[in-house]
Amino acid sequence: MLISNAVVCDVNGERNVDVQIQNGVIVAIGENLQDENVIDAKGAYLLPSLIDTNVRVLDSSLNAKNIKSLVKEAKKGGVGHIVLNADSTPAIDNEVVLEFAQNGVKDISEVKIDFMLNALKEDMSLSNIAILLKKGVVAPYMSTIAKNNIAIKIAEYVKMYDVTLFCKPEDNSLINAGVMLEGDVSSKLGLAGIPELSEVLHVSRMIEIARYFDIKILFKSIASPRSIELISKAKKEGVHVSCEVSVHHLICSDEACEGFNTTAKLNPPLASKDDVLLLQEALKNGDIDLLSVLHQPNSPVNKEVAFFDAAYGCEALEDALPLYYTKLVHSGMISMPELVRLCVQNPAKCINMQAGLIETGQKANVVLFDTKEKKVIKNAQSLYNGEELFGKVIIY
Repeated sequence: MLISNAVVCDVNGERNVDVQIQNGVIVAIGENLQDENVIDAKGAYLLPSLIDTNVRVLDSSLNAKNIKSLVKEAKKGGVGHIVLNADSTPAIDNEVVLEFAQNGVKDISEVKIDFMLNALKEDMSLSNIAILLKKGVVAPYMSTIAKNNIAIKIAEYVKMYDVTLFCKPEDNSLINAGVMLEGDVSSKLGLAGIPELSEVLHVSRMIEIARYFDIKILFKSIASPRSIELISKAKKEGVHVSCEVSVHHLICSDEACEGFNTTAKLNPPLASKDDVLLLQEALKNGDIDLLSVLHQPNSPVNKEVAFFDAAYGCEALEDALPLYYTKLVHSGMISMPELVRLCVQNPAKCINMQAGLIETGQKANVVLFDTKEKKVIKNAQSLYNGEELFGKVIIY
């Protein structure tokens, strides 16, 4: 197969070349290549397929049906590799559940699916991290509700197996009391707020653990500019920490919750309007390492209720690439090669893989993306329902 007239874009930039693929491998890149099977890209981008390391299944219910639904949505959104979050039901914290999950994806080839393990069991004891890592999970996940002695044991395993710890910084005593960011909007709506300090305190704590044990930590779904400042400072000091931010937190503020809009009830909560601007500056300055669409779908019965009772999360996987392109690239916030770095190269590094380049000899994990197409989102579970996005993933 030959893809002609494409704008090939990876972390090294953009170039107008043809790409020849045989048996799923890129065999030639150049001009005026020949092949019996030719796909005319007509100026569309040829990109490495996206990687998202923070995806949940419907209602966090781990079963084959929900996983297959994710695969369809990921393919439409240009996402070729997803890592399922470990805090599902049942949680991926033992061999039986992991084997069940792996059996559910063994026949899926369109999208690569990996699993992280939940380092904490429901009773806050330690799961069998060593066994689960040997069985094929790509990273351990922990919430900072873990006490220091448990967090230190997890850090020791992370160092032993040279993996990245996926860490969700949150304070149990503070998150349980609120449903959105503590501030003017929460006061206006009369809703209990979660203070920004809930995240910042534990980012600081885990940075010191990373420093002490010399381990890699990826802070998941960061929402506070102050957290990013702390992480950036630690990186300059040689600490192996990085941060992931969702596209929603770069675009939407807590004002999206007005009218008791449960679609805007996210975890972590959306930041204030001023902080969204600071998050955008952090993105432009290169202080954010990974992006995620933070896909967390819920059944209507769990969303179409009072704000306090509604489940956290929104849907975005199906619109991932158009959403990133429209809100971040087309708007001029970042370039397309930078998007590839944030959504392909860096997520791959966190799971000990290499991706982000389109070169001969590599597997053709690529996607065609036509930026001339437009699409109106029609999804009540999307924060962008009714909005028009630029770009369409061409499935071939």
